[in-house]
Amino acid sequence: MTENPTTLATPDTWTVAGRTFTSRLIVGTGKYKDFAQNAAALEASGAEIVTVAVRRVNVSDPNAPMLTDFIDPRQVTYLPNTAGCFNAEDAIRTLRLAREAGGWDLVKLEVLGEARTLYPDMRETLKATEILAREGFLPMVYCVDDPIAAKQLEDAGAVAIMPLGAPIGSGLGIQNRVTIRLIVEGAKVPVLVDAGVGTASDAAVAMELGCDGVLMNTAIAEAKDPIRMARAMRLAVEAGRHAYLSGRMATRRYADPSSPLAGLI
Repeated sequence: MTENPTTLATPDTWTVAGRTFTSRLIVGTGKYKDFAQNAAALEASGAEIVTVAVRRVNVSDPNAPMLTDFIDPRQVTYLPNTAGCFNAEDAIRTLRLAREAGGWDLVKLEVLGEARTLYPDMRETLKATEILAREGFLPMVYCVDDPIAAKQLEDAGAVAIMPLGAPIGSGLGIQNRVTIRLIVEGAKVPVLVDAGVGTASDAAVAMELGCDGVLMNTAIAEAKDPIRMARAMRLAVEAGRHAYLSGRMATRRYADPSSPLAGLI
């Protein structure tokens, strides 16, 4: 598919649970020096959604520094998450509290299996997804990079599937492009790579695989210059998306000259 100038000028939006966004990059709110640096990185990234660990980030105590003083929830969509939860009950309780505190129903669910790998416990994740969906939540769900598990989550009520590219905070980049592509091909809801991105090329790869977006935190927050890295990630996500839409050239086993060899002087 070749894009013409008119197509390039048309906003390339994506929609989750009936809410439409222009930026395909979601950023986190952990590991930054302070809320001010977090806000500056968010602005540089162009992200319209920011994910917030309800158990760790202050969004309701006015007697302590509050994230909402630096990142306005009227301007940016807050996505409460269940980071640090290791069973379905804790995750569900955390999101119920988040809904009471801020009225949020679009949420990010993650139920971890162990502290060493931070891999998701898919049995508990599936159970929590089913309960949250019944209670009117709109769960975007962190999961293993398994197309069968992804389809089960979608059937259970997940409004977006968020397979890991590599372990959380590892910066290893996408380790299994085949399964990510299979998840994308089989999903009827948005697919966003969540976890493992380390640098801009990793974000571009995720988008080139056809993902609807990328979520990251550590890759920006732990960069030596988080603001510059946030801008790099913004550009990488945009470039990867354009590359996916343009339809890359076929790979070949041998060279293929750019100019014809016939008629040489």
